[in-house]
Amino acid sequence: MPTPNYKYEKRQKEIAKKKKNEEKLKRKQEKKSEEPVVTPQEVKDEKKEEQKEQPSS
Repeated sequence: MPTPNYKYEKRQKEIAKKKKNEEKLKRKQEKKSEEPVVTPQEVKDEKKEEQKEQPSS
């Protein structure tokens, strides 16, 4: 029976950890850069404000 290659196993484990960490950082950056979600109610409020600012002639 062949002996286990511990260095190979350790390296694969390190690569998996690094990949997982990179994905986690990427998700955090995407979350930070995301613009706040505008609800339909906010859109209606903005339209009302714009109509108030523009006088009807």
